[in-house]
Order: sequence, then structure tokens, then C-alpha cells
Amino acid sequence: MNDNDERSGILYLLAGIGLGTLIGATLGLLFAPKPGSELRHDIADKYGELADKVKELSHQVKARGEDAVRSVRGRLGRGEETSEEAS
Repeated sequence: MNDNDERSGILYLLAGIGLGTLIGATLGLLFAPKPGSELRHDIADKYGELADKVKELSHQVKARGEDAVRSVRGRLGRGEETSEEAS
């Protein structure tokens, strides 16, 4: 398994943990004895936190993807240089 596969696996694991935590928190709020307006406020707060986490995760995935593209382009460039030198 290469580094990119490991990183992707870790990101998916973290995303799963975050989603599971959010679902658990939402269910906990739904079954807690609170007035409806307070419950809706709590749920809105939790979903706002999730949106922030998803944005952060998407930025991380984008950055890692861009790094991978640069790495591949660099490797391809070195391969072209090597083939030109061999010619």
C-alpha cells in the first residue's frame, strides 16, 4: 500500500468517525427531554459543526489531490528527461 492509499484510508476513517459522531449526537438530542425549540437549535448547531468539518476535510482532500498531481507530473517530467538523454 502506498502513501496516497494510506492517506485516503485515514481520511475516509476520520470522515466515518465524524459522521458517526454526528449521527450519535443527533440521536442523543432527539431522545433527550428538551423543548422543541431548544432541540431544533441544538440540532442546527451540530449540523453547522458538521458543515465546517466537511469543508475542512474537502480542503484537505483537494490539497492532497493537488500534491499527488504535482508529484505525478514531476515523475513524468523526470521520465521524459531520462528518455531524451537516452536518445
